[in-house]
Amino acid sequence: MLRTHTCGELNISNAGQEVTLAGWIQKSRDLGGMTFIDLRDRYGITQLVFNMETDAKLCEKARKLGREFVIKVTGKVAERSNKNPKMPTGDIEIIVGGFEILNESKTPPFTIEDNTDGGDELRMKYRYLDLRRNPVKENLALRHKISIETRKYLDGENFFEIETPFLIKSTPEGARDFVVPSRMHTGQFYALPQSPQTFKQLLMVAGYDRYFQLVRCFRDEDLRADRQPEFTQIDCEMSFVTREDILNTFEGLAKHLFKTVKGIDIEEFPRMSYDDAMKFYGSDKPDIRFGMKFVELNDVAQGKGFVVFDNAELVVGINAEGCAGYSRKQLDKLTEFVKKPQIGAKGLVYVKYNEDGTFKSSVDKFFDGEALKGWAEKFGSKPGDLMLILAGEKDKTRKALNELRLEMGDRLELRDKNIFKPLWVVDFPLLERDEDSGRWHAMHHPFTSPKQEDIELMETEPGLVRANAYDMVINGVEIGGGSIRIHNKDLQKRMFKLLGFSDEEAQNQFGFLMNAFEYGAPPHGGIALGFDRLVALFGGSDSIRDYIAFPKNNAGRDVMIDSPSQIAQEQLNELGLKIVK
Repeated sequence: MLRTHTCGELNISNAGQEVTLAGWIQKSRDLGGMTFIDLRDRYGITQLVFNMETDAKLCEKARKLGREFVIKVTGKVAERSNKNPKMPTGDIEIIVGGFEILNESKTPPFTIEDNTDGGDELRMKYRYLDLRRNPVKENLALRHKISIETRKYLDGENFFEIETPFLIKSTPEGARDFVVPSRMHTGQFYALPQSPQTFKQLLMVAGYDRYFQLVRCFRDEDLRADRQPEFTQIDCEMSFVTREDILNTFEGLAKHLFKTVKGIDIEEFPRMSYDDAMKFYGSDKPDIRFGMKFVELNDVAQGKGFVVFDNAELVVGINAEGCAGYSRKQLDKLTEFVKKPQIGAKGLVYVKYNEDGTFKSSVDKFFDGEALKGWAEKFGSKPGDLMLILAGEKDKTRKALNELRLEMGDRLELRDKNIFKPLWVVDFPLLERDEDSGRWHAMHHPFTSPKQEDIELMETEPGLVRANAYDMVINGVEIGGGSIRIHNKDLQKRMFKLLGFSDEEAQNQFGFLMNAFEYGAPPHGGIALGFDRLVALFGGSDSIRDYIAFPKNNAGRDVMIDSPSQIAQEQLNELGLKIVK
C-alpha cells in the first residue's frame, strides 16, 4: 500500500506517529513562513503543514503544487493549536517530512467543493471530477448502504440472488425496447430487458421458490427527473404465496431499510384500494403526509342555477386549514395554477370560512350563507379555513385537484422530506382501454392475475375486472409494484385473447412461458421496486440522477463519453444494417 492511513481516520490518539497519506490536493494556503495543504481522499480531509523555518526547500516545493495534484506524503501526526471541530480530523495535522508527486493535474473546470461553481452540463461532462465532491460521494455511499441492507434482508428471508440475461427477445407490451442487432444472425435483433419478468416466472417454474436481483433494466422512453434510459430494480419473485405474504415480506424490507439506513421506525403501512385513492386523492400514488382529502359536493352544489356546477360530472374540493386569510392576489395565483395547460382546469371556486363565522366566496351570487355552511359541514371546515373547489369531467377534475392539493401541500410546507408515510395501493383495474384503437391493454403487464372473484367478468365486463396487483407508495412516489401472476395456461390464453393477441401471436411472443406452465408451474407472485427512486427518496431528492454514478442527461445522452454516437460503416455492414436518412 502507498499509504498507512486514509485522510479521514487520524485523530488525537495518533499524535506522535509517523504516517504516510496519499490523495488529492483540495486547497493550499501560503501564510508567510507556513504553507497549509488540505489533502483529500474518499474518506475525508487531513491538513498538511510545511514550515519554512524547519525545511525551506520542502516548503518552496510544496508551494508549487496545484489543485487536484495527486501526492504521497510522509510526516508526523501533531495536535493542532487551532482545532476545527467541523472536521473528523480537525484535532490534528501532519508535520510533513517529505512528499512525492504521483500525478499532476490540469486546473479543474469547476471547483471540487460542496458548493461548486459548475453547472449541470459542465459537471456531467466531467463527471469523474464531480464524483470527487462530497455531496455526490455521500449520495453514492447512501446507494451502497441501501443495496447492502437490501441484500442482507432478502438473504435472511431465504431469497436466492440469480442473474437473468440482458440479451433477450423483444415484446410488444410496455415501453419501447432498446434493440441490439445480431452479427451472427443477420436481420435479427436482441432486446435489452425492460424487466426480467418472464425469466423470474420461469425460475419459479424451475422450483427456486424465492428469487431476487438488483438488476439493470432499459426503457427507450422520454425522460423525467425520476427516469433514466437505464435504471436499477430490486426485482423479486416468490412461490406458494398469497398477496398478503408478498406485502408483508416487502413491507418488512421497507421497514428494515428505514431502520438501518435512516434510523427511523415505520409503525403504520396502511392499505388503500385504487378506487379510494382516485376518489379521495385523484392519484394512484397519494401523498398521505397531510390531509386535504377530496370531498364531493354534487348533492349540495348542483341544481342551484350555477351552470359550471350544474353541467359538471363531478364537483369536488379540498379544505385548506387556516387559509381563509388568503388575499385576492394569492387566490388569483391559485386560479392561474389550475388553469395551466398541464393541469387543465377551467377555473377555481373558493369559499372563505371567516373567523367570525361568516362566509365569503367567488359564487356568492348563487349560494347564500346557509348553503355554504352546508358545504363547510361536508368538508369538516372550521372558522379560518379555505375551501377550494373544481368542477368538470370526473377523471380530469380529480387529476387537476390532485395537482392543486400537492401545490397547497408545498405552499403550506406540509410535505416534509424528513417524514415518511408509506402505503400499499391495491386492487388496480386489470385492464385499461385505448380510446383510439378500442383495444384493451394490461394496466401492469399481461401476466398479472385477475382477482379470483372477478375472473368470470373477463369476457363480459372486462373494465370491471380487478387485478391482484399492488403498488408500494411512499410520500406520493410510486416506489414499485407487482402482482400475483397467472400460472395457469388456459387463464393466460384468455388474457392474451382479451388483449387482442391471436393464438399464433401469443405463441410466437410468449410460447416459451406458456409451454413452461404445462410442467407444473406453482402459484407465484412478485414485485419490482425502483432502486434509484428509493435511494433518491431516502436522500431527500426528486431526481434519481443525483444518485447514479454515470447518469444520462435529460436528452438521454452521456455527454462525458459522447454517447449515443455513430458507428463505422464496416460495423454496419457486418450487422447487415443501413442508415436511412
